[in-house]
Formats: sequence, C-alpha cells, structure tokens
Amino acid sequence: MALINKEQKYKWEFDNIGGSSRVRITSGEDIAHLAELDPKMWTVLSCPVKGLEIDEKSLSYIDADGDGKIRVHDVVATAQWIVGALKDPELLLAGSDSIDVESLDQGNAVGKKLYCSARQILVNLGREGTVISMADTSDIAAIFAKTRFNGDGVITEASAEDADDKAAVAAAVSCLGGVPDRSGAAGVNAEKIELFYKTLGEYAAWLDAKVEAPFGDRTDDAIAAYAALDAKVKDFFMRSKLAAFSPDSTASLDVQTSRIEAISAEDLSAKTDEIASYPIVRITGKAEIDLSAPVNPAWAARFETLRSVAVAEDSTVITEADWAAIGAKFSAYTSWKNAKAGAAVESLGEEAVRNFLAKDRKASLLDLVAQDAALAEEAANIETVDKFLHIFRDFYKLLRNFVTFHDFYDKDRKVSAIFQSGRLIIDQRECRFCMKVADMAKHNSMAPSSGMYLVYCDCTTKTSAAKLQIVAAVTVGEIGDLMVGKNAVYYDNAGVEWDAVITKIIDNPISIAQSFWSPYRRMATAVENLISKNAADKDAKMMADATAKINAAPAALPAAGADAKPAAQPFDIGKFAGIFAALGMALGMIGTALTSIFSGLVNTEWWKLLIIFVGIMLVISGPAMVMAWLKLRRRNIAPLLNANGWAINASSKISIPFGETLTDIAKFPTLKLKDPYAKKGLPAWKKWCISLASLIVTLAILWLVNLFAWAKLPSPLPWFDKGEPAVEEVVCTDDAAVPTDSTAIAAQPAE
Repeated sequence: MALINKEQKYKWEFDNIGGSSRVRITSGEDIAHLAELDPKMWTVLSCPVKGLEIDEKSLSYIDADGDGKIRVHDVVATAQWIVGALKDPELLLAGSDSIDVESLDQGNAVGKKLYCSARQILVNLGREGTVISMADTSDIAAIFAKTRFNGDGVITEASAEDADDKAAVAAAVSCLGGVPDRSGAAGVNAEKIELFYKTLGEYAAWLDAKVEAPFGDRTDDAIAAYAALDAKVKDFFMRSKLAAFSPDSTASLDVQTSRIEAISAEDLSAKTDEIASYPIVRITGKAEIDLSAPVNPAWAARFETLRSVAVAEDSTVITEADWAAIGAKFSAYTSWKNAKAGAAVESLGEEAVRNFLAKDRKASLLDLVAQDAALAEEAANIETVDKFLHIFRDFYKLLRNFVTFHDFYDKDRKVSAIFQSGRLIIDQRECRFCMKVADMAKHNSMAPSSGMYLVYCDCTTKTSAAKLQIVAAVTVGEIGDLMVGKNAVYYDNAGVEWDAVITKIIDNPISIAQSFWSPYRRMATAVENLISKNAADKDAKMMADATAKINAAPAALPAAGADAKPAAQPFDIGKFAGIFAALGMALGMIGTALTSIFSGLVNTEWWKLLIIFVGIMLVISGPAMVMAWLKLRRRNIAPLLNANGWAINASSKISIPFGETLTDIAKFPTLKLKDPYAKKGLPAWKKWCISLASLIVTLAILWLVNLFAWAKLPSPLPWFDKGEPAVEEVVCTDDAAVPTDSTAIAAQPAE
C-alpha cells in the first residue's frame, strides 16, 4: 500500500541550513501531513535502529517490519497511527513521557482502545487520576501483580480460589516446572495441566503392576552387583571351558605372574583398572566358582554382596547354570522397574498421586486457563499503551533528525542530534561532534571525503567490559600534539567517563589560519628529516669506515724487524692550485651576489620591502589557504553517517562559522601570575637601559646604511654620497659648439 502521496496539497515551510533547503516540522499539522511530503525532500531515507542517542525500544516500535532500519514508510505509518489516536497532535512537540488519558481521541478506534487499556492499567496499579506515564507501563509484572487473570493463558496459585485447585497447580509446578506468568510468578498453562494429569495416571498404572522384590529390601543391591559381575563371571566360565579343552593353555588363561610383577613396585591402589582385568577367580580348568576360593580384590566386595543375598547358605560352588538361575530370580522385577512411567510425579508419593487422581481438578484448572486467555486482547492493548507512550515521547525528536537535521544545526548547545554520542576532551579542547563507529572498514573508505579533520579513538571504561569506537571532528585550533597513540577522555551522553586512545587521524584543514602555516611546518619537517637522514648516513659511513680500518690494521702492520718507512710524498703546489682557484672564484661569486642583494635591499624603500615580504609569504602560503578555504566550504557529515548505515538524501555541510561551534578551546582569564620556577632575570631598570641602548645602536646602523635618506638624514659614509659631478663652463670665441663636459674638454687637443 502506498503511504506517500506525491501531490503536495499541504503548504510546507522551509529553512536553508547546512547548505540545503529543508522542510520545517514545527506543528502537529505538519506531522499529520507527512504522507504528503515528497520523499525527495526528506533529509534521511533510512537510519539504523541501534547505536543512536534515542531509546532503542521506541525505534523498535517504529520499525514495524523488524528489519533493523527506520525507513520513510515506517515514519509515515507511525505518524498516521499516533496522530489518529490524539485529539491534539500539538502534544507531540513537547516530547513528554506521560499523557492525560482524556487527551486520547475516543472517536478513533486506536484512541478508544488505548483509552480503555490505559484506564485499566491505572486501576490495576491502584492509581488515582487520569495521567499515565512510561513508568506505569514499564513493569508489566507490576500491572498484573494484583489481578487473577492477565490474558497470557497461564494461571498461578493466585488465579485459583479453590484449595484443591491451588494444590494441583503447586504440585504441577513443582513436578513439571512452571511457565512464567505476566505477574512474574510461575504457573501452568493448558499443556502443562494435561501433561500433569497424564503423568499421574501413568505413574498410578505402573504402581498397580508392581512386582514383588525377590530379595526384599536388598533386591536392588543384589541386582546392581549381579549387573556389574555378569560379564566377568561369564568370562570366567568361558576361560574354564577353554582350559578344560586345552589343559596346556591353563596358565595362559589364568593371571600372568609377569603382569603382577610389572606393577608390584608401584602404588597398587592406583592400579584398580589393571587388577580388575584379571580373572575374577583363578583358572583351574573346572567350570565352577569355588565360594571358598580367593576372589579378585577388585571384584570381591560386589561378589560378597551378591553371595550373601542371592546364593544359598549351604552352597559351596556356583556353576554356570546357578549363575543364570540367580539372574532369572529378579528378571521380572527388573523388567517392571525398567518400565517405570510417570517418574516426574514420583516425588509426590503414592498417596498424593492417588489423591490428585481421585479429586480430578483437571477440568476446573482448564476452565481457569480459558478465563485467563479470554483477556488476551486486553493484555495486548496494555503493551500497546507502552508503545504509544514511547512514540509519544520520542517521535518528534526522530523527525527533527530524520525529515530534517534541525537538532544538529540548532543554536542551543544543549540540543544535539541523535547521532552525536558525547564529548571528547583532548589537547585543551572539547570536541562536541562525536559519533559511534559502527563499521570501521566503511569509515576508512568514506571518511576522507567528509573534508573534516577526524580523530578516531578506542574507548574503554572500568564500569563495563564493552569497548567503544568513536570518531570526533576537530574544527577549531591547531593540530598541536594530536597524534596516534595520544590519550584523551571521552564522556558519553549519559555522563560515563571513558579512557580514549587515538588510533587513526584523517588529516584535513581545520581553519584557514592553520593552513597558512602548514607549508612551513611541512618544510620544517622535511628539513628536519633530511638533516636527520644525512646525519644518520654519515654516522653509519663513519662507523663502517672505522670498522674497516680496524679490521684491516693487522694486515697493514710492517713485518717484524722492518725499520724502513714509506717515504712521505712531497707537497705539490700545482696540484692544489686549481682547487684554490675554484674556491676563490666560488667565494667571489657568492660575495658578489650577496653584495648585490644587500645593495638592492638597502636602496629599496621600506614600504616596498614590506610588500615584497608579504608577497613572498602569499606565494608560499596562498595555495594552501585557497585549498583549505575550498575544503572547509565542502565539509560534509553525510559520508560519516553513510558509513554508519544511514541513507542520507541531502548534503549536510559544516560551514566555517558553524564549525567553530562544534569545538571549544580552553580560554584562560588575563592574569598577571608569576612562575615560581621561572629563571631570575635582570632588574627592570637594567632591562630598560639595555633596550634603550639596543634601540640607539639599531637606529645608528640604519642611519649609517642610509635608510634614513628619505627623512633628509643622509649617511656620512662616502660611498653613499650621490652628489652630481662638477661642471666647468668654457667660453669659446668660435661659433662652433664646444662641449661643456669636463671630460670632453680634457679630450680636446691642445693648440
């Protein structure tokens, strides 16, 4: 059946939050018309029942098909059901866990059923008034504790009024085990009652067929001894027959002396199994057991029990026929014992069994069960009241996190979304956007696309053996000391404290300011790694060379008695001339370059230097800042929710201003505090004198390098003098043009 009508006749209101237009659910009328809202406009299409910060029982009630997912049709069907039961749907917005039953619409079938059931619960609990709460429906046993019948088809002693009925119920429970009643007591249902009386009849019939014990009260002992000895005695008779057939084999068929010798040095009390394997009596070739002969110690006690009970006093031997005759004496008794029926009621005793059968309260008990079962629908309606109250409290909260994400974007920090599980305190900051991780493999593949700086943690607590995995978004501040293995503390929404350890970090920009310094951090890290690598390589090379020289030293030593030493090579000045020339040229070029750069900087006005400096910084940090700005604009929680099993239908972005609300950084008041361990410095007057002297020296240097020329304070140093060359005017009588330049005049030939 289609639950959603795509024809939008209802006038919806919209908000633009999280980078998307979203429907506003702000009234009972909005909830009543959810069926008319196009599914394409819903923020979420499905979410899991488990792992959210909302009562799982409420979500299981909404999940009508029990597939573990809340879907659009589940939400629409629930909205229609609960709105129909209320006179005023606006009551849903309060999120209360109680309701006045007079607010239920008795003109609606669902509302009427809930009204009657709620009133019955209040009567059963002995409550006055018309307000019912979740606390009243949370304990079904308490609701039915004072009632005879509760609709579950199970009766207890309290359900019966007749003494014989009570006794029969108690006996059935003690013999066959009870069936849990809604009141919490153990009782019996129709099946147990039928079985109880059937068992009573079978046990009584077995007693009626009783066979007298052939040896009185010692019969059972004799039977047990005979059963234990039967195979051993038959083995003896077969060995004796074989010895009579082959006398030479008698010694082999009897107990071997070597076997006894093999265990004689050990603790024979621990060798019972070995001794029991020997013949019951010695093999002589006669197929009879001499009652005066010694019996195998492992079997002696049972043999004596049987002999004293089942063997005639004047008997001196037991033949194979005698042995069979002893067994025949209690075969009938054994068959009767083995055919015992109704053993479950044997503990009642024969008199009580026959008494229950004589009074026969079976029909009366079954009638009580029928009376109880007749209230099954009313009892089911009581559970429906519990369902109603759960949905009445939590449904609007679900809508604010399903149809829209208003709870996530709410400006009130006390309001959080149902997927926000708690707070992570780490590195002097509190991360408010924390989620439980349901599937780490999915998070590994989808989390980077969220564009957020994410910290994954494993959490443990001393109050529970369970472990918890969470992911927290860091949206403000610097990276600082965040690293895998760092410890932190996590507080869930219930206030339970967990020890958290970082196991994984997804590195994305936190802020534009943080990204400004990221190139320099990377360069510093690269330089540090390069220096460390070079130092390590040189150290390894030095150690390798030293080891090689030490190992080669004995071979390089001169032969014994040899006084001659190799002649030292003379110093060749020509060999090193090229090297000195190259070094000189390199130093000259470097000096020239530095002089040119310094001269250029000195001759550049200060504000131009400032512009150059800013330009260099922008060239280095600009690309990182632009990339950070683009990523920060695209931050989206949808990939994280998708990894947890949600079906997100609209992007849910975290803008830069909103991101700043998801992480709080510690802020200390401005105080003048002294560090007791700070290094003691100079007195204040000395510091002022040094600072003033440093300033004077700095200004003097700047004046000497002619940086104050713009203020008409030229440097006194001669190489900064840029005066115009002197010009001498020459007067000529000739009309020809004569150069006035002194150089040109000097170049004229003398007349």
